[in-house]
Amino acid sequence: MASPTLADGHGGKVKVGLITTLTGGGAGLGVDIRDGFMLAIGQSGNENIEVVIEDDQRKPDVAVQLADKMIQSEKVDIMTGIVWSNLAMAVAPATTAQGKFYISANAGPAQLAGKGCHENYFNVAWQNDNLHEAAGAYATQAGYKNSFILAPNYPAGKDALTGYKRMFEGTPSGELYTKLGQTDYAAEIAQIRASDADSVYFFLPGGMGISFLKQYADSGIDLPVVGPAFSFDQGILQAVGEAALGVKNTSQWNKDLDNAANKAFVETFQAEFGRLPSLYASQGFDTANLILSAMAKADVKDADAFRAALKEADFESVRGDFKFGNNHHPIQNIYVREVIKEGDVYTNKIISTGLTAHQDVYAAECKM
Repeated sequence: MASPTLADGHGGKVKVGLITTLTGGGAGLGVDIRDGFMLAIGQSGNENIEVVIEDDQRKPDVAVQLADKMIQSEKVDIMTGIVWSNLAMAVAPATTAQGKFYISANAGPAQLAGKGCHENYFNVAWQNDNLHEAAGAYATQAGYKNSFILAPNYPAGKDALTGYKRMFEGTPSGELYTKLGQTDYAAEIAQIRASDADSVYFFLPGGMGISFLKQYADSGIDLPVVGPAFSFDQGILQAVGEAALGVKNTSQWNKDLDNAANKAFVETFQAEFGRLPSLYASQGFDTANLILSAMAKADVKDADAFRAALKEADFESVRGDFKFGNNHHPIQNIYVREVIKEGDVYTNKIISTGLTAHQDVYAAECKM
């Protein structure tokens, strides 16, 4: 029997399982994804969507247990929210294998963009390499020839340095993989000092980036620093403070992007939560609005129709232009930002477009 809600354009109820990191070292990222997601749900006034939220504590085994519970007991239709690529690799393929949709609001491991792509897996954020590719392109434009590069030893860290090197025309003077969650970078900074580097590129999200930047600033090394947005995002900048000023970083979003959806998002997020939104909050917001846009066109129980509605991405993204490639990852602009100070608040401003309508390289390996 047809759902009575179909008459008003909503294809029945949708239950979303949002698993993200809400405690521990990376909690700020998950909190922002959750808050951005729930802000969009609240603004929609759509009572046909239910969201179940759980904390994965940044542990793959916990994430897997929660996902199994949500799919088996909670009977969710869609899973989302995971911050970290090692957790996404444990949860996303298991979710799609059970006929459910996984819509990533952050992690974009290469494995799921290329040969491991799946019709029920969508990524609203980016493929992991993308912001790093833009940084490599920027570093080349800036005339750097031998960057010292470092990242944590997990899937997104490998993707990061791979992406940077793909677009960087120089030769790295050193390449290091650090421990995930590391807080002491004395040994790495000593290696940078001893190298012939003319610049430093690092990907250290969350608390790792705060620790590194403060220690780097204290070291007296004055090599220019380039990074992806993850190490210079709104939630991190206040903790880093002056050490971040002037740093160039790459992002597909910033609060000064000039479109109506973004202006409204920044304003309402600040009013609701008393802080400026971050990259992660913007991704959570877009993810929820993508789901809502698909709900307006199809019933989630009709997987083919709902998938087609997701693929259309018929929503007002805070990024402006937004569309999916063949592998269900975004084709989008990536910008170069500079860390500035507005009053007492450290934040970013866009200074140029790093890559225009950029698609990840792995899409060519996806058979969709």
